[in-house]
Amino acid sequence: MRQFRQKPGTKSAVHILKRPFLDITAFNAVILSLIMKNPLGCTSYRTKKKNNQPVSRVREMYTAKFAYEDAMQKRVGVGHETYNSVEGYQYGIAAVISNMANIAAHRGKIRHLPDADHYSVILKCHDPNGELYFLSLARDRVTISSYSDDAIRTRVEIWADNVPALA
Repeated sequence: MRQFRQKPGTKSAVHILKRPFLDITAFNAVILSLIMKNPLGCTSYRTKKKNNQPVSRVREMYTAKFAYEDAMQKRVGVGHETYNSVEGYQYGIAAVISNMANIAAHRGKIRHLPDADHYSVILKCHDPNGELYFLSLARDRVTISSYSDDAIRTRVEIWADNVPALA
């Protein structure tokens, strides 16, 4: 079973991935599976005249890193762009790479550095016991926070064991 180490303070636990997600597609597939298939058994709930989904996105951040190199392949500049959706990330990379004015200002050829990119999504989950908790997935870790029932952590550990991308 994947071992999530509990952190001091409010109840939270983190699992560092042995290998970060290879790319945005693999990362997004895990997020979509959590939301659409609901393997953690979360339930919908109602608050102040609003129906809430069992699992919902609270925050998304996708950061693309770039390097500018001269003709001798010496780094002459760096950049990064942060987006709040997978689509924004993908279109943004294409836009930065094709921005001729920015390339001319750096006086070098641009190169996207996909291995240096960062992704993170925070999901709000409603446990069948009525408890709300957060599941944060980043490129290199999974964190459970704001939970009190240890059964939630156990359920997340079992789920993580069955997701090859979280090895």
